[in-house]
Amino acid sequence: MTSTWALVLDAYRDLNSKKLFWITLVISGLIVLAFAAIGVNEQGVTLLHWQISDFGGTVTSDTIPPAMLYKSIFSNFGIAFWLAWGASILALISTAGLIPSFVQGGAVELVLSKPITRVRLFLTKFACGLLFTTLQVAVFTFACFLVIGLRGKSWEPSVFLAIPLVVIFFSYLYSICALIGLVTRSTIAALLLTLLAWFGLFLVNFGDAAMIGMREAAKTNVENLEKSVARHERFATRQWEQLWLTRNTKDLPDGAPKPTPPKPPVAELDEAVPTLRDERRKLAEQQQMAQRMELFATAAVGLKTVLPKTGETIDLLSRTLRDRMNLPGDDSDTETSNESQPPDQARTVNFWNQRDPEESRKLQQRIDGEFKKRSVWWVLGTSLLFEAVILAIACIVFVRRDF
Repeated sequence: MTSTWALVLDAYRDLNSKKLFWITLVISGLIVLAFAAIGVNEQGVTLLHWQISDFGGTVTSDTIPPAMLYKSIFSNFGIAFWLAWGASILALISTAGLIPSFVQGGAVELVLSKPITRVRLFLTKFACGLLFTTLQVAVFTFACFLVIGLRGKSWEPSVFLAIPLVVIFFSYLYSICALIGLVTRSTIAALLLTLLAWFGLFLVNFGDAAMIGMREAAKTNVENLEKSVARHERFATRQWEQLWLTRNTKDLPDGAPKPTPPKPPVAELDEAVPTLRDERRKLAEQQQMAQRMELFATAAVGLKTVLPKTGETIDLLSRTLRDRMNLPGDDSDTETSNESQPPDQARTVNFWNQRDPEESRKLQQRIDGEFKKRSVWWVLGTSLLFEAVILAIACIVFVRRDF
C-alpha cells in the first residue's frame, strides 16, 4: 500500500507541476465568477451592479426566481458545456502524456524494480490520471454549490453528483487514451487518436438520435394517418348511409320502419370521399417507412450497446439534476378533434424539416421519452464494461511487454 500511495503522490506532483493544471483551474474560477456576477431582480437581468435587460419582460425575478436561474445555468452551461467539453478536453491534453512518459526514458524500469505487480502499477497510474479531472470537477462543483446557495438562497447538495458522473464520463475516454499511449508510447498519438475516437462516438450518438427521430416521426405519421383514415371512413360512411336511405326509402309508405343500411363497400366509400383513397395510400407508405426505421434504430442501439455512452452519461446527469433541483421540464400536451366538418388530410411530420412549432414540440417530447426509457444500467453499466475490457487489454500489453 505504501508503494501505491507513493505512486499517487508522484502523479500528483507531476500534475501539479504542469501549467495546464493551474490554467484549467483558473478558467474554472473565472467561469464561476461570471456565474456569480449574473443576477436577476424585478427589473430583469443584472451583471454585478449594472442592469442589463428584462428581455421583453420574460426574464425577471417574478418569472424566473434567482434559485432557478442559478440552477439552470449550472445544469445547462456548467455541466453540458464546460465539464462535458471544455474541461474534459483540457484534462485529456494534460493527462495524455502520463502513460507514454512513464513507459519510456527509463522511468518504468526504476518503478518495476520495486515490489509491486505490473497490473497494480498500471491501474494505479490510470487512477492517477483520473486525479486531474476529479480535482478540477470537485473544485468547480463546490464553487458552484456556494454560488447557488449564497446568491440563489438554495442549498443543493445534489450538484455534487456531477463529481462521480463526470469522472466516469472522462474515464471512458481516458481508458482509450491510456491504451493508445501504452502501445504507441507517443503523447501526440494518444491525444489525437482519443479525440478521434471521441468524435467517432459523437457520430454514433448523432446517428442513433437521428434514427430514433426518424422512427418516431414515422410512427407519428402512421398514428396521424390511422386517425385520419378512421375519420374519413366515418364521414364517408355517414354520407353513404344517407344516400342509401334516400334511395331505398323513397317508395316506403308513411310510418314504415326504415331499413338498416348494410356495411358500405370500400370502393363506394372511396367514391363518397375521394381523399380517403389518398389517405390509405399514404398510410401504407408510412407503415413501410416505420418498419425500415425500426430496423435502423435497433441496429444503432445495438452498436451503441458495446460502446461507451458519453452523451447519455452527461444527459443522465442533467436529467437527474433537473429532477432533484425541481427545474421545469416539458409541458404535457392535449389533443382535441372536431368531426363536425369534413376531415382534412393528415399532415405528415418531417424529422429534418419541421416548420410547425407544435408538431416539432410533440415530436421532441416523443424522442425525449424514448431516451428516458434507457436505464442507468444500460448507460453506465455497459459503458464501464467497455472500459473494463479496454483496461484489461492494456494490462495484458503492459504485463507482457519487455521494457
